[in-house]
Amino acid sequence: MWTVCTVPAAGDTVNMSKPTRTAYRHGDLPAALLAAGTELARRGGPEAVVLREATRRVGVSPNAAYRHFADHRALLRAVCAVAMSQLARSMEAEQAAVAPADPQRTALLRLRAVGAGYLRYAREQPGLFRTAFAAADELTDEHDACGDSGLTPLELLNAALDELVRVGLVTAERRRDAEMVAWSAVHGLSMLLLEGPLRGLDDAHADRVGRQLLDHVEAGLLASVPAGGPG
Repeated sequence: MWTVCTVPAAGDTVNMSKPTRTAYRHGDLPAALLAAGTELARRGGPEAVVLREATRRVGVSPNAAYRHFADHRALLRAVCAVAMSQLARSMEAEQAAVAPADPQRTALLRLRAVGAGYLRYAREQPGLFRTAFAAADELTDEHDACGDSGLTPLELLNAALDELVRVGLVTAERRRDAEMVAWSAVHGLSMLLLEGPLRGLDDAHADRVGRQLLDHVEAGLLASVPAGGPG
């Protein structure tokens, strides 16, 4: 799952000269290192996640860190899981805000919420968003990449699409591989807004483009439904 690998945008910089040290005092060193690595990713993306810099921020020697993270890649994997979990929570928060409606309308709104939460996290946390995909294919414990529901971002999308089938809005045939199409569309727009030709759009314009994208994803899924509704 989630094998897209990205790099920080040219405008993202990290000030390494005055690191913010944590309050670590012989407590949970792995958690302190992970928190430091996550902050590095937040500020500078995956390339900023350097084990030696994390130990400097925590105030321990690199040798102490190696007992918990064998190398830079091990820390990056752990930060990747944190970022993926936060992405899932952003999607869950959008779903939680969906007002109750009839089953079909609710299913559509919950699918849109998944996409909206994805787009929002990418724009609010660009460094962590890029980090979420830097080592995701190496995650061995998906539980670490889950939101409060116990689902990963991909599982949240799959669940929302499956609900469209359950309420009769989409056929099983139409559902097949729909998660790949929907995910590609939303991820593509996210990257264009972060570090592509759309990065100069103001918030209002970016929001409008995001809504239009979700409209098109929804329309594509419902294209086979007769005008009067399913059945």
